[in-house]
Amino acid sequence: MAQEEHLQSKLINILRIEGVHLWSPPYTSNNNEAGPAVKELAERLASKLGHDFIEVEKKLEEIRVNSVQRGEAKRIYKSTGVGVLIVILSSGFKQDRKKTLSTEMNITGKQLRSKIAELCNTKESCIKLTVNGRLVSLEKTLDEQNIKHNAKVYVIKLMLSEEEAKKEAEKTSREQVEGKKNVQEKDRIKKGLEILSLREEYVDPDIIPCLEIADQTGKPIKIPPDQKKALVLAMGLHEKGRSLLKRKQYDMALLLLVEADEHFCKCGEDLLNTVDNYAVLQLDIVWCYMQQEQLSALEDAEKKLKRCKECFEKCYGTGHERLFNIKGSSGSEKVLFLRLHLLYGILHFLKGDGNRSYTNIKKAEELYRELYVDNSSVTILTELGYTEQEARLALRACDGDVNNAAEHIQRRREEKAAIKHEEREKRRHRNDAINTLAGMGFSKHAAAVALSRANGDLDKAFQVLLDNPDLLALADPETSTVSVSPESIEKLVYLGFDCSTAESALRQFRGNIHLATQYLAHHRGNLPSGLSSPSMDHTASMEPASSENLHDSAAAAESSSHASEESDLMDTELVEEIIADIPEHEEDYLDLTLEEEAELIAKYKSYIENSQTAGT
Repeated sequence: MAQEEHLQSKLINILRIEGVHLWSPPYTSNNNEAGPAVKELAERLASKLGHDFIEVEKKLEEIRVNSVQRGEAKRIYKSTGVGVLIVILSSGFKQDRKKTLSTEMNITGKQLRSKIAELCNTKESCIKLTVNGRLVSLEKTLDEQNIKHNAKVYVIKLMLSEEEAKKEAEKTSREQVEGKKNVQEKDRIKKGLEILSLREEYVDPDIIPCLEIADQTGKPIKIPPDQKKALVLAMGLHEKGRSLLKRKQYDMALLLLVEADEHFCKCGEDLLNTVDNYAVLQLDIVWCYMQQEQLSALEDAEKKLKRCKECFEKCYGTGHERLFNIKGSSGSEKVLFLRLHLLYGILHFLKGDGNRSYTNIKKAEELYRELYVDNSSVTILTELGYTEQEARLALRACDGDVNNAAEHIQRRREEKAAIKHEEREKRRHRNDAINTLAGMGFSKHAAAVALSRANGDLDKAFQVLLDNPDLLALADPETSTVSVSPESIEKLVYLGFDCSTAESALRQFRGNIHLATQYLAHHRGNLPSGLSSPSMDHTASMEPASSENLHDSAAAAESSSHASEESDLMDTELVEEIIADIPEHEEDYLDLTLEEEAELIAKYKSYIENSQTAGT
């Protein structure tokens, strides 16, 4: 397939340079049939390129027919508004992977999905559409999404649910049906990441699972709050997509990678230029298309690779000097450049540019030889108690020297242990400060937020709480169970506050009269609408009630409790699924065995050599 694309691209390039229009006479007759000039042209080009005449003639006829059809489609589109979309199916479909769809161009993405589902004889809920690496929105029109006549629509097939898989197996004489997870998998992943992204930075990760964003040394970094959610979603979707890439589940992986790209675009340009995650994502998206042999569906593949290269240069330095300053080497990161050159080489080959393809494939091969890790060296290090991943990464960072690699691993372990100890101490000091403020009568929630705003300074946090009474409305879950003495309520009533309001404020501040007084005084004796009034609830419960009402009330409370517990359990499961796919090692994305890369280098190197031999 790659060789056919290469020949087609070379022929198109020659036709463009020579100004040959295959859709016009003498190559195409009035009734759109091939003229005798096509055969003559095929003979000349076959001789020039050193290719088989029959192959060249067949490919020229394909190019001619396609150009005639495009011309006719363009004429119809201009006169009627009915355009043509090129539909390319992912590897999940067991049918012809390239189709055309005639459609009005003023329809929505949902209507387009319906048409394509009918064209592919599948359910709408089982497919996702992308155009040029972007998910097609169901709500927006094609025009709003800049989807024009002749655009390429890539169709990703989602996995079937177990029930659908069984039905499909029965329908197809019990053939094996791909996938056993349901079509809601992506939604589950996204929901789990949203839960994690909304967990504030003041939560204790030793108690509640949360995501920390770290730099290249593993040290946590602060992210602007307005960008944090988008960045956590982007990085989380990317990590999940990468885990699926490793398992060669390319359809689902691409779906997550494309959505990760959209969330990254919501982050500031400065942030994207300081971390390499965005560059690696561009590389992974192009790699995913390539693995499905559908690079032609990604029209801006070269632009993505260029963006990736520019981002690497900004993050690492033109000569990797920033990497040397931070990590002392650049060996591990070179695997990314190997993939970059390899993808450039494949892309140029498919576009018919043999020279540029050869240059990049050769560079990829040189990097492969430099980065190849001998299995015996890995074995020596694993016998010393290190993991295979640590061994590979260290050997590449130390140019294959086993002794230096062992020292490198030990040094990295000590550095990470020091960072963890430092973070643990910070959390301990923070918890001590939270408990100190809680001892003064503030809720732990309010204390944690204030400390976060004060960068951990206890005195400043106390001042933040005094200057921002609204923070005092942040209650802990156990607040409603606090008992309030009648004497305390009487003291606030004596000061002129309403009885029920006084009780609510005292419950809010766990009986602390000073804080309750300050809060009520700030709000002129009223409670904000966001603060519930326990005393009113208490009054309502004191009203006469029949045994039937009490039974219904208890049942409703029990039902609500069960629903809450089920929701919490589901949230916990979603978060645990996400955490399970996030690697512990911060350089996991650099740990490539290079087996796939070696096969591709050998394959495209032979393609190029065959092409060059044919041309001589």
